[in-house]
Amino acid sequence: MSTEAKYKGLMADIPEDARPREKALALGMGALSDVELMAIVFSTGIKGKGVMDLCRDILGEYGYHLSKISSMPARDFIRNHKGIGPAKALTLLAGIELGLRAAADAVKVEEKKITSSQTAFDYMQHHLYNLDHEEFWVLLLRNNLTPMREFRVGQGGIAATFVDVKLIMKEALLSNATSMMLFHNHPSGALEASAQDRALTKKIVDAARYFDIRVLDHIIVGKSKYFSFHDEGLM
Repeated sequence: MSTEAKYKGLMADIPEDARPREKALALGMGALSDVELMAIVFSTGIKGKGVMDLCRDILGEYGYHLSKISSMPARDFIRNHKGIGPAKALTLLAGIELGLRAAADAVKVEEKKITSSQTAFDYMQHHLYNLDHEEFWVLLLRNNLTPMREFRVGQGGIAATFVDVKLIMKEALLSNATSMMLFHNHPSGALEASAQDRALTKKIVDAARYFDIRVLDHIIVGKSKYFSFHDEGLM
């Protein structure tokens, strides 16, 4: 039975050596549950509810999936959880965002290869997962499939964005990239590839082929999920 399930919501009810902060100091952050980590972030509860109960209730509403919280604008999180003010909401969302960026940065530091749609999604999602408008990004890769750099090539409205294929080719050639991956988001969360998505992908693939540059995938980012052209046999 986990610590947060054994004791009541008040931090004072938990033995000192089992409290989240003390536990983290003794065993490391990895030893803490999501509830305990959130309790450290929030520090205190709200009127009528201790911090442990508060965190357990919030996570329970999302099926204990942090990814569902990470894609939520702060104003929506505050509106959905009475008693949670801007300070608590922004602190939590900032912590989750730092985690996403740290995961992406680890790929850069360790020079990990982008060998799957999941690896690519993990690397790029912090650019695209929580936007209220469409953006189009390109990730340039070396011959060994390690990332060179990513750049945004277009942003637009809720349902579309303009993409300049010439700009993509220019950046790829200047960087001496041998391959690339394409990314854009659907703010609605829908993951289906539209006819426009397919046509644009073909246009970029054809242009890149002329310069012997491979387009390995086009990933559509939804709300914590993605659609891969490569995985679906569309490349």
